[in-house]
Amino acid sequence: MRLNRRVAVITGGTSGIGRAMALLFAQEGARVAVTGRNEERGRKVVSEIEQAGGSAIFVKSDVRFAEECRRAVEETVNAFESIDILCNNAGVYYRNSVVDCTEEEWDLQVDIMLKGTFLMSKYTLPLMIEKGSGVIINISSACGLVGEDKGAAYCAAKGGVITLTKTMAKDHGHQGVRVNCICPGDTETPMLFEDAKLRGVTWESYLKDSSSRPLGRIGQPEDVAKTALFLASDDSSFMSGAVIKLDGGGKKTY
Repeated sequence: MRLNRRVAVITGGTSGIGRAMALLFAQEGARVAVTGRNEERGRKVVSEIEQAGGSAIFVKSDVRFAEECRRAVEETVNAFESIDILCNNAGVYYRNSVVDCTEEEWDLQVDIMLKGTFLMSKYTLPLMIEKGSGVIINISSACGLVGEDKGAAYCAAKGGVITLTKTMAKDHGHQGVRVNCICPGDTETPMLFEDAKLRGVTWESYLKDSSSRPLGRIGQPEDVAKTALFLASDDSSFMSGAVIKLDGGGKKTY
């Protein structure tokens, strides 16, 4: 029970990596606020947690908008009295180069992943600063470190998350708040299925790329959740500003 009685907010917690973090954190004793735009999926995650004996709420929220982020924080505090852990995980992906990317697609990706991380942190940090402790975990991507073909807006947003992580770690470390970042490589989530579809390849063909990784497999949401658990717990009490590349050793193209 490494997170016993702590309160965690997980944006984009309705599927994929976010869902895996929500389930694992609850298993480790945290009370979890799952946020996202899909209410049906969000309530399903909450039900899974409750059926396993945990405590959770769902807050329908779009991290692009300040008032919705503020409300997500307020509803969490109303339910659980505090926030100890914030996981900025919400994301979206459109496969386009700069030339092909529309302004709408650019704005959507940057607003959800970069602006959303800023806004959720903005409204959560004062609570953590007031009590002198807290953990923020930002989910970036290996693409934010090295770039990816036809991922202009996605890579730009994820790269921004990495730099924002380091800045927040410097600004708020003396106030007792630790801020770290995870950069997953290809991970078996709905977003990755969509990438395979956009590339016009079968899922089976897509998975063959796993052989190009030293560990010989694709990542699983649980791999990221376990790393996030380490960062959320006291096991990482001397870590802040860290950027963890979690990609099975990397692709040959890295």
